[in-house]
Parts: sequence; structure tokens; C-alpha cells
Amino acid sequence: MLTKNFLLKIFEAFYMERWNDKIRPMPLIELDKQAHKMFIAYFIGKFSEKEKGFSWIEIIEGGIFELLQKIVLTDIKPPIFYKIKEDKEKYEKLNEFVLNELADLLKSVSPEFYGKFHAYFKNKKSNLNKKILSAAHIYASKWEFDRIEDLNKHSYDLDIIKKDFENSINKFRDLEGIKQLELNPLYKKFMDLCGQLRFQARWANSHRIPKTSVLGHSFFVAITVYLASLDLELNQKRKINNFFTGLFHDLPEVLTRDILSPIKSSVKGLDSLIKKYEKEQMEKYVHTLIPENISLEIRFFTENEFSDVPERDGKLVKAADDMAAYLEAEIAIQNGCTNSAFPKALKLISEKYKKGVLPL
Repeated sequence: MLTKNFLLKIFEAFYMERWNDKIRPMPLIELDKQAHKMFIAYFIGKFSEKEKGFSWIEIIEGGIFELLQKIVLTDIKPPIFYKIKEDKEKYEKLNEFVLNELADLLKSVSPEFYGKFHAYFKNKKSNLNKKILSAAHIYASKWEFDRIEDLNKHSYDLDIIKKDFENSINKFRDLEGIKQLELNPLYKKFMDLCGQLRFQARWANSHRIPKTSVLGHSFFVAITVYLASLDLELNQKRKINNFFTGLFHDLPEVLTRDILSPIKSSVKGLDSLIKKYEKEQMEKYVHTLIPENISLEIRFFTENEFSDVPERDGKLVKAADDMAAYLEAEIAIQNGCTNSAFPKALKLISEKYKKGVLPL
């Protein structure tokens, strides 16, 4: 079942900084990168979902498994990790270490989930779903590099990194989604827009350790609601829709910023006004960038996202969203942050779920 210890392990990725041997305009956080990767994997996957062997469940769970692997192997720099990966024997031993580190945590979710994690890294053969995740990983890393390149133009390894990215992307140019991203500047703008959610910190001006972005928060919510969907033994379509609703539910905030719930509820009718404005802005700036089939799904994931509708459990997504906020506030207090907003949030959320719906 979904446990607090498992969520705390995922939360560790909010502390992990990327490119920390380079000059950065802002901290680049691991969970944000993994979140952006899943946005990109969704987009690439939409162009491959009719192909043989394609599976949204494998992409979702593969993304969670790869995040967990990264959390355990945080100290290994990417060039060294890729070298190890080339040596099958060493990579297998490394993954056995990861499995042993996470065994109890994964088994607490379910023996089946533990078995899937083991099989994912035991199976050395790539398939379409792993290929999509790998392509999304490279694209998200390259997106970060493009934003720090100018600040590091005198770095000794800059040309090497650029060449490595080009060689890596070449391996995925047979994927239709990658072709489309390179050919259509509007699609690239959409991916850039999704990435901008990492620039928006949650909890507005409250001092908090660690700072969490809207982007990383969205993936955290997606993982939480997906695991809750497993616990409830929901059908496959609901699991998939719940995950992507969790992932995309805050996308409109790239246009409106993260407006705190107390502000939304302080003025009668303000919340509905904000939702109306969000919808107008999404129509103007987001839906014009993407194909119609993706646009329809994004509407499904972002409009009335906390309402239960056929094949989606909006109230469960909301519970996951509240759970993420609860942990953000609780951990901030544990880390010595004294803003009064945090105890208030804990009290409000605890009262809301006092019957034990929220497994904390």
C-alpha cells in the first residue's frame, strides 16, 4: 500500500541538485527534471501509442522506477554512470545494490510492485517504452543544458557535453515524437512552457527548506495518485488518467502563477473567476501549440481536474495534491522554517481528512 515512508523517499529528490559543478542561473533540482521528462514522455508517447508493444503503464512505472534508481545513485555523475552502464556485469551489480537499498520500501507498496522494479532493471533489452523514456530523459537534460550553456562557455568540457547530447539524440530520431519536436517549433514551445513550471516556487514568499517547484510538485502528486490507484485496484484506464491528471493538473499555473488556496477562498467567487481566466489563457497560449488529440486530453487533465468523471478519479487526485502540500509543510517545519502558514496548512488538511482518507 501507499506509505508515508515511500513518499518521503520520493521527496528526497527535491534536495538533489543537478549540474552542481556548473554555473547555474538558479538551482536545477532532480525531481523537476524527472517531472519534465514525464511531460516529454507523454508527448512523445502520443505519437507512438498505436505501435506494437506500446504501454502507458510501462512508461509511468518506468518513470517512477528510474527516479528511485536516481535517488539511490545520487552521487554518481552521469558520464561515470553511462560508463558503468556499458559494462553489463557492473551495471547488474549496481542495480542489485539499488534493489537491496529499496527492497523493504518497494515491498511495502506491494510484492508485485517490487517484482516489476526488479524485472525493469534485470531486463537489459530495450523496448519501445524504455526508448521513449530514454529519449525524454535526453531531451529534458538537453533542455537544462541549453539554459546554462552561455554561463559556462569557458568550461573545459562544454564541447564534449554538446557532442554527447547530439550523439544521444541521434539514437532517437526514428521516434515520431522526436521528429515532430524537431520539425515543429510550436511543439517545442509547448515543451518549453511545461518546463517553465520549474521556475515557479510553491508557497509564494514563505521561506521553506527545501523549496519545491510547481513542476516537481506535479510529478509528486502524479506518483502519489498512481500508487493510490494501485491500492484501490482501479482499472488500467483510470490509473493512467489519474497519473496524467496529477502530472498536468497545475499546468495552467504557468500562465497564472501558483495562487494559494486561502487567497482563492477568501473572496466569494474568486476561485471560479480564476478557473475561467485559466481556461481562457490555456485556449490562447497552450492549445494553439499542440495537436487536437493531445489538446483534448490536456483539457481533460486540467479542467475540473478534481471532479470525479468517467475514467478519472478527481477527488483522489485532490487528496494526493493535499498530501503533497501536507508533506511540504511538515518537512519545512522539521527543517526549522517558522512561517505560520505551515502549521495552519497542517491543521486544515488534517481536519479535512480526519477520517483517515489521507494515509499519513
